[in-house]
Amino acid sequence: MQPVIRKIVTYDEEILVEGFKSAEIPWRMFAVAAVVTNPWAGRFVEDLKPEIHAYGPVLGALLTERMIALAGSGDAIEAYGKAAVVGLNGEIEHASGLIHTLRFGNHFREAVGAKSYLAFTNTRGGANAPIMVPLMDKNDAGRRSHYLTIQFAIPDAPRDDEIVVVLGAAMNGRPHHRIGDRYQDLKDLGHDLDNPAAV
Repeated sequence: MQPVIRKIVTYDEEILVEGFKSAEIPWRMFAVAAVVTNPWAGRFVEDLKPEIHAYGPVLGALLTERMIALAGSGDAIEAYGKAAVVGLNGEIEHASGLIHTLRFGNHFREAVGAKSYLAFTNTRGGANAPIMVPLMDKNDAGRRSHYLTIQFAIPDAPRDDEIVVVLGAAMNGRPHHRIGDRYQDLKDLGHDLDNPAAV
């Protein structure tokens, strides 16, 4: 059992001016998306595990290889994330199933040497639906300069019986970051890292 991939789409942007000020280093974010046939479209399937186990490693390896090629190396990637958009004839659970498995995400995590979890979205939409890939620092979940979002769309995907599966990354954080990080807030509030709302 292998995923049927209709197309692969690459999104890549370099931001040279942000907030009316030139960036000292271009701010680069990029993503690779695989448009795959949804094996569960149009019906309720109780056990999604066989397809998840079959598709996850294939998609994880393929997209990770392309992401590393775009970056030049895993070390060059500072922030990362993932997303899936299921077509209108599928469930959000289908989008979730293909990206929320270590069989998918660990390929990327290992390739970039990451410790933090992969930020994510899983949504449903038709062709040209917004694809939102949230990013965070691969090793420091409190580093707000690397709280980023890649946004793009594919004009003909997902079709009703497809899922768009995406990995995203950034080479650096926002050029003029000046809102501090999570740790200063915790210090100012006198709260603990493991219980930031003190509940």
